[in-house]
Amino acid sequence: MDRTEKLVQALREAGLRLTPQRLAIVRLLATTDQHPTAQMIYEQLRPDYPSLSLATVYNTLETLVDLGVVNVLGSAGDDAVHYDADTDPHVNLACISCHRVIDLPSQYVHALEQEVATTSGYRLLGARVVYYGLCPDCQREAARQPAGGRRHRRRRRRRGEHHQTQSGSEE
Repeated sequence: MDRTEKLVQALREAGLRLTPQRLAIVRLLATTDQHPTAQMIYEQLRPDYPSLSLATVYNTLETLVDLGVVNVLGSAGDDAVHYDADTDPHVNLACISCHRVIDLPSQYVHALEQEVATTSGYRLLGARVVYYGLCPDCQREAARQPAGGRRHRRRRRRRGEHHQTQSGSEE
């Protein structure tokens, strides 16, 4: 069963009518290699489906997430929730500058999933591994900008002052 069929089947099992709008949302999610937000889906489909509402997009996404056939990735530094219809184990890389999210297949994610399932006794339904950083394009762009115009400048620390990392440890 391909990804589109899997998502359509999930909507059927949830008892939702398979309207042209819902089918378009499913097709877009199943065929994109991007990780769209609800707003992106709405804006992309609206020209072809003038009766499509943003509420329909959100409700369809919520149903698909609740059924476990779409993952919620959260923000990519843009304060918007991104969605991923690829529920197979993989790593997501999110750029905090351009907000692009890409997939990175990894044999280690599969091994980690097996270890977690075996060690915990859980029947795993899914997982999300998201790394945040600057993509190569944004790194090149930052390198081209003059030092005073860089977005990610580090403040010079005074003597005895420590910087806390996101994990809470001090540098």
